[in-house]
Amino acid sequence: MKQLLTFCESEAGWLRRTIEALVVLESPTPDKRAVDRCGAELAARLSEIGAAVREVPSAATGNQFVATFAGAGPRILLLGHFDTVWPVGQLAGMPMVERDGKLFGPGVFDMKAGIAIGLLAIRALSHRGRGAEPHVVFLLTSDEETGSDSSRALIEEQARQSAAVLVLEPSLPGGTLKTSRKGCGQFRVDVTGIAAHAGIEPEKGANAVLELAHHLLDIDRAQDPRAGTTLTATLIQGGSRANVVPAKAAATVDARVTTAAEAARVERLMAGLRARRPGTAVRASGGFDRPPFERTAAVAGLFQVARAVATDLGFELAEGATGGASDGNITASLGVPTLDGLGAVGDGAHASHEHVVLAALPARAALVAGVMSRLAQGSRNAGGSGAGAAPGPVG
Repeated sequence: MKQLLTFCESEAGWLRRTIEALVVLESPTPDKRAVDRCGAELAARLSEIGAAVREVPSAATGNQFVATFAGAGPRILLLGHFDTVWPVGQLAGMPMVERDGKLFGPGVFDMKAGIAIGLLAIRALSHRGRGAEPHVVFLLTSDEETGSDSSRALIEEQARQSAAVLVLEPSLPGGTLKTSRKGCGQFRVDVTGIAAHAGIEPEKGANAVLELAHHLLDIDRAQDPRAGTTLTATLIQGGSRANVVPAKAAATVDARVTTAAEAARVERLMAGLRARRPGTAVRASGGFDRPPFERTAAVAGLFQVARAVATDLGFELAEGATGGASDGNITASLGVPTLDGLGAVGDGAHASHEHVVLAALPARAALVAGVMSRLAQGSRNAGGSGAGAAPGPVG
């Protein structure tokens, strides 16, 4: 393990140059041309380090890339996205700059530094050259920031063929890994009523806003924050004029849950909404686009592998949970052991102070390389290989 760290530290300059090359290629999800420019740069760099790169065209978003590094060990999926939330031109007001040992810039933390970490981890394994290294597939998607609609089928396909998934999203504070994430969904509640003059004959109307208010209070009471379930009304619409009984009203509800059972309960709640006031009708739509990433025994076992690798590298590693979702939610919900937050240490995702801690980057790459190596070694020791080999603690 120390050899991996020594190599990654010696390549800190290469790692930084790679990050900078990706950050300057601004890649907001809705701008296909910009995202594809960044994707072409990634494809070239993947080919440079020995990958067989397959480009998967997408009409609606940037193209996706499946990069395969052949190996004799189990198939391990590295997962990342190269789209960002920042528009083209953001660099002008938020330039990439080093300050106090931190590299600032749009998309550097979420998650172009994580991609560069994955590239260096693969290089480190190749440099060590000890024979049967893991069969690594690096999947890079272009629409994670908007829900992964175009890439979801590809993510599921690649995950089902893999023994484990390592997600290169940013870490929690201090480098903590993510072993659970909330499932995320959005629901829309639409209410129709009957318009009437609010002053002359309000009794002939059916107030859609009041009907909606009853349901929002019911939804609020149905949440369970102690269990991790939150239901938050975020956008409200209603009424047409100040002197007209509202005939229409609508609300968007943000839903977050920690378990599949809670997701099912919330979906039943929303599907069961029924009108209370005469003359009104209620309809709920939407659902969970990211299922919960639950901390299963397999996920815990994969974390133990990472923690053992970190110990060998000379540092402690912790695990935690987060309310935000990633593509790791998709892979974990399939039952594939998934470990998230293996990317950069830093802060400010989606914020103007977005940055990574430069000194921590080589160790993160060594950690990813070490986990892949340990999984391959554990598979050989157990006499197994290929997809479906569930990782467990390996000392």
